[in-house]
Amino acid sequence: FLPPPPFLSILLISSSFPYLLCKPKKATTFQEFESITSDAWDVGDDDDELLAMAAQNLNIEVVMETANKVNEHKQGDRAEEGDVTSPELSFASQSSPYTDGRLVKSHSEAPIGSPKEAAGECAALHRQRSLPHRPPVIPLVARMADQNTSGTPAMTEREASRLDKFKQLLAGPNTDLEELRKLSWSGIPRQVRPITWKLLSGYLPANAERRESVLQRKRQEYFGFIQQYYDSRNDEHHQDTYRQIHIDIPRMSPESLVLQPKVTEIFERILFIWAIRHPASGYVQGINDLVTPFFVVYVFEYIEEEVENFDVSSLQEEALRNIEADSFWCMSKLLDGIQDNYTFAQPGIQRKVKALEELVSRIDESVHRHMQQYEVEYLQFAFRWMNNLLMRELPLRCTIRLWDTYQAEPEGFSHFHLYVCAAFLVRWRKEILEERDFQGLMILLQNLPTMHWGNEEVSVLLAEAYRLKFAFADAPNHYKR
Repeated sequence: FLPPPPFLSILLISSSFPYLLCKPKKATTFQEFESITSDAWDVGDDDDELLAMAAQNLNIEVVMETANKVNEHKQGDRAEEGDVTSPELSFASQSSPYTDGRLVKSHSEAPIGSPKEAAGECAALHRQRSLPHRPPVIPLVARMADQNTSGTPAMTEREASRLDKFKQLLAGPNTDLEELRKLSWSGIPRQVRPITWKLLSGYLPANAERRESVLQRKRQEYFGFIQQYYDSRNDEHHQDTYRQIHIDIPRMSPESLVLQPKVTEIFERILFIWAIRHPASGYVQGINDLVTPFFVVYVFEYIEEEVENFDVSSLQEEALRNIEADSFWCMSKLLDGIQDNYTFAQPGIQRKVKALEELVSRIDESVHRHMQQYEVEYLQFAFRWMNNLLMRELPLRCTIRLWDTYQAEPEGFSHFHLYVCAAFLVRWRKEILEERDFQGLMILLQNLPTMHWGNEEVSVLLAEAYRLKFAFADAPNHYKR
């Protein structure tokens, strides 16, 4: 998504923006909305208390009840495989699917705590109304649930079976991309995620013999762009773009990863080259976030350590160059499908937010009317959901899992994301209906307590989104286009 120009930045409820804590003047035009909004991604220290206030007990009853329905939403040809359940993300060491012998070892990682434990932690956080620092951030990888440090078996029989299926598909001379999508919908094992993402994004060809030559050519092409364009970043007509990129990168998450000087350099090059090659939109706040999942997944091709504790600069230069080029091309493939989100006035996002409002009014009229009663505009919270693909609402480990499905689903980023956002909003219906003023609703909606979410919660969310898509996608009046 194109990072929204400063005037379009979506609202983070914060004491820095007092107008958000009282009922705002209702915007009658999009231009008026632009004039009363401020930056949506720069979370300052003043937001700590609000973040604590927003943390609430997870609605465990809803999670568990819906989890039991997950299998009802899988496609018929996957029924016997049970592929719409949460993915198996813990596995034993296996050889890399690549032919060049690069190391891709699996880890063992502690499984995510039970919903009851997560609820207890959220409750504790909820009691801390005044915090000197931000609530603790769960490590990026340590809670991804595809590893295990507790001494339990690395993977179950079913997990091993699914991993074998991936490896068999990837090992053939021509990968069946349709079968790969079906298998990937319910999650991709970490060990084979890098090559699977490259295939599903269209970056790598299905023909195995052509892959290495394509990689070499595309990587050389990217660094040709660097030689051709990057020195122009300080030219008068480009310096504003580069300055905005330089400002936005430290705001990204996880901070410990992005603030490494080497990572900052890589992200600045990726984003500047993309902006130069896409003058219709240029750089927009929010696009910077979309690099992170690709970068993290492709770093895992070369390391065993947790990314946030790993010094990226210690990687060999060739590995760093490969990660950078691959991240650029895959991010570009993603943005090609949603570029109207970032052109002038961001019409794609405006349409998606309006479609979300219409859809929610159909699937949960109580929630919709509650929002209307307290004059909460969908644009005030859902702009960021569309602009950043929920990356600011979910931990990165959940985003990576979500993107497994987005890349497997037809038009996942451009179309299926709408149903995920609708399911995400209705997931919090109890908490929404308990809020009785504009201020409380906005604080909740922009600081939803998902920091303890893992694969189980994401799988439930995706199953509900699939159900909504199945029920409404072919209904011509389910929302106005």
